[in-house]
Amino acid sequence: MEKKDQQVHDVEKVDKQKINYRGVKAMPYILGNETFEKLGTIGTSSNMVVYLTTVFNMKSVSATTLVAVFSGTANIAPLIGAFLSDAYFGRFKTLGFASISSLMGMFVITLTAAISKLHPPHCGPEDIGHCIGPTIWQLAFLLCGFVFLIVGAGGIRPCNLPFGADQFNPNTEAGKRGINSFFNWYFFTFTFAMMVAVTLIVYVQSNINWAIGFAIPTFLMFLAVALFFMGSRIYVKVKPEGSPLTGVVQVFVAANKKRRLKLPESPHLSLFNYHPTDSINANLPYTDQFRFLDKAAIITPEDGVNPDGSAVDPWRLCGMQQVEEVKCIMRILPIWVSGIVYYTTIVHTHTYAVLQALQSDRHLGGNNFEVPAASYIVFSMIGLTIWIPIYDRLIVPTLRKFTGKEGGISLLERVAIGFVLSVTTMLVSAIVETQRRNYALTRPTLGITSKGGAISSLPGLWLAPQLILAGLTEAFGSIGQEQIIFVDS
Repeated sequence: MEKKDQQVHDVEKVDKQKINYRGVKAMPYILGNETFEKLGTIGTSSNMVVYLTTVFNMKSVSATTLVAVFSGTANIAPLIGAFLSDAYFGRFKTLGFASISSLMGMFVITLTAAISKLHPPHCGPEDIGHCIGPTIWQLAFLLCGFVFLIVGAGGIRPCNLPFGADQFNPNTEAGKRGINSFFNWYFFTFTFAMMVAVTLIVYVQSNINWAIGFAIPTFLMFLAVALFFMGSRIYVKVKPEGSPLTGVVQVFVAANKKRRLKLPESPHLSLFNYHPTDSINANLPYTDQFRFLDKAAIITPEDGVNPDGSAVDPWRLCGMQQVEEVKCIMRILPIWVSGIVYYTTIVHTHTYAVLQALQSDRHLGGNNFEVPAASYIVFSMIGLTIWIPIYDRLIVPTLRKFTGKEGGISLLERVAIGFVLSVTTMLVSAIVETQRRNYALTRPTLGITSKGGAISSLPGLWLAPQLILAGLTEAFGSIGQEQIIFVDS
């Protein structure tokens, strides 16, 4: 029996060695898919508040709430998508299905703009106060598009980066360099797509035609789907091996079953310490935090062990390494929870900045060109893009001389600075909004919006400081949080 198990293990080892990593050859398809997908999704969602208030005649508060619920749900959906991908479908199938779902969502939203029966009648200046809102069927059709987009986000967001990294051999120097290069190009294409989406595509939507403005990102998403499937023959498609969430639940279940047992005096010597030989996770040292979880690794007479050293029943006996991985997750939970409030301020700043811009003077100089309201978000990206190299190349080396820390400051300090900046961002936003309202009440206005709000003569560039601060907030808070989660998990 042991000989047969060894033969199976050898076959699996040979199969892994036979994987043909195409690396660079797969990159045009994957990066092309990423670029067009981001252009499509960001181009569709970035101007959604304006679309809901001007085409669907929704109140500003209702439109903002709907977009916030949509964004929040789209950010939670990847938890489900990641579980299904790891446990059942694999990244290739999940990405393929999710990409098609995103395409369907964009197509549905494009139809709401192109077909007059799918949105309320136009509300002109003479109709202010009497605008007809969407019917329940029009709203239901729009929400169907949102649901498709949420399903797409749930599959694309947790799988796109890992799927690209799967194309390189992580055990070779060339493969490691390829992964680093892919990450750099991925974030470059992401920034490029954001810049194009909130400028060119938003301009078409706001100043030319909503149907054309949505049709462009829909077509780009079609190109993304086509490119993705064109490269299917050369992709490395890693098979699903079970979700990490299952391992977390196993530790809690096993610890609960053995909750009446006494903890050993030398746990690092006596606990069950199985670590799969093909695991990509580092061998973690024992820690004395959350010791109640150690009971999941206590071996009892009822526990069986397979010939390869693994537990017969992983819901009763877990390895010390598996327990330590769960401890890592518990250690970063406070950081993750605190980030909920932090990200609320970021989303609030970006969403309401669009509404502020709608009621500000968006003309540049003395010409008639009017900047689309959603395009002001580009200041946030400019602040982020300019600050990161300055911080990395100038500030960190200087701080390192005084603190002796590799990053100049600790990751927790970096996140704390981001949190302080988020408060500063909200204060600046409040000051600018107070000034905008004062202009609207005490000075001649430039007209009224479709919802009846006065357009203040305050220049829209007054919104730049709060948005640049929002970009700096992300440079400290968001990146710092991601680094903490990456290092500690």
